[in-house]
Amino acid sequence: MTTKPEETKDTSENLENPNNHSISLWAALIPVFALVGMLFYNVFFVYGDDALSGSNQFVLLLGAAVAAVVGVYYKVSFSKMIDEVGENIKSTSGAILILLLVGALAGTWLISGIIPTMIYYGLQLLNPTIFLAACVVICAIISVATGSSWTTSATVGIALIGIGNTLGISAGMTAGAVLSGAYFGDKMSPLSDTTNLAPAMAGGDLFTHIKYMALTTVPTIIITLIVFVILGLNINTSGIPEISDQLEAISIAFNISPWLFIVPALVILLIVKKVAPLVALLAGTLLGALAAIIAQPEIVMSITNASELTFKSAYQGVMNAITVNTQVETSSAELNDLFSSGGMSGMLNTIWLIVCAMAFGGTMDAIGALTKISDALLSIAKTIFGLFASTVASCLALNIAASDQYLAIVVPGKMFKQAYKDRNLAPENLSRTLEDSGTVTSVLIPWNTCGAYQSGVLGVGVGEYFAFAIFNWLSPFMTLIFAAFNIKIKMILAKSQSARIDDK
Repeated sequence: MTTKPEETKDTSENLENPNNHSISLWAALIPVFALVGMLFYNVFFVYGDDALSGSNQFVLLLGAAVAAVVGVYYKVSFSKMIDEVGENIKSTSGAILILLLVGALAGTWLISGIIPTMIYYGLQLLNPTIFLAACVVICAIISVATGSSWTTSATVGIALIGIGNTLGISAGMTAGAVLSGAYFGDKMSPLSDTTNLAPAMAGGDLFTHIKYMALTTVPTIIITLIVFVILGLNINTSGIPEISDQLEAISIAFNISPWLFIVPALVILLIVKKVAPLVALLAGTLLGALAAIIAQPEIVMSITNASELTFKSAYQGVMNAITVNTQVETSSAELNDLFSSGGMSGMLNTIWLIVCAMAFGGTMDAIGALTKISDALLSIAKTIFGLFASTVASCLALNIAASDQYLAIVVPGKMFKQAYKDRNLAPENLSRTLEDSGTVTSVLIPWNTCGAYQSGVLGVGVGEYFAFAIFNWLSPFMTLIFAAFNIKIKMILAKSQSARIDDK
């Protein structure tokens, strides 16, 4: 039988690098060390908070180049590396589409007044005795609605710090409550970039990830609330929180109505009914657009500077909110940043990061580096708890060394993906652990972009709020407790077994 030229080429590659296991462990670690070193310099010494705007993405490509050089040394063909990068990028196509729709949904939910309505009612939860617990709840609501802990703390968070000061509550306590609520919302919101990034790295889907993450996140936030209620009952407060200016600014800029909650309620219903995430997000976007035209016609017209609401002006206003940056001005300067959305374009930096991370991960896959590292980790972490602990430690190490929460998700996500699969663990185990240890702990490190940003915005040092950011430091412990006692650890089911369960 005649062998095709292509088959001969593949066979020769396998002989040169059988099963991609000929690479040594130290050689496999070279690209990782190079990447961490470059990222550390890029974030810590040059770009700081602005590193995600492009420089970190290029550093990931440089890391891929280092991995390619190692691969060439071990006689892995360049075409094989490119093919693996392509497969990696292809595997994230669903996540990229979801990110784009998340940006679109955020835009229509802003101009429709859905997000402002959530904020309006959330601010009215303030009470001096339960002020700290109320801060957690308010910031959680706003962060779920906006998908951004940074925006939450930079707007409502600053206002709450001021209110806390007038009540005689320490800024560290208030900041800890603000960040606990903000990062709870950041984790649980489908609008959050990190919440989309984690399942993309682990190979899962968005809503399965959120549902599974609730198992550890809900107990953590409940404990956090209990602690803040106890603290609130044991500290002396003075005065009444003044929020009338903020409430008036929101009610003037938007037509606030509880009827607007119908739209998120319908989206939640679709999620509960296990409708595909892309379909649920598209439905939420279109419903938000319809709500904007009905409830906020003035805002829709103002986006395009139209004098009357016509089909053209409504179409253009909604499309602008969906695709590009949109800002709704209010009489409250501190709220203006909260009422802005980047639309689909606002998600491009995260998509850019994913594509470049896939270039690094794909090259590492092709040269056998990730397999080698995973095998080494599995030989050390002989138990499921050991694997979870290794993931947590890696996320913390990346947050400290690379100073960026996104990279604390991306790099361990690619490194541990195969290891979890080899242990028959569902991908949501990995994505949840990445968020429980990567997303939330970044704010606890002073030189991390999140720690530096939050302390700068709130005017409170990391050392002052560290102990009171209860949700943030408790989250990795919670995920380890679940792993240690084998609580709700989801395994991969064989197709036949999964079918039997579905039939039931």
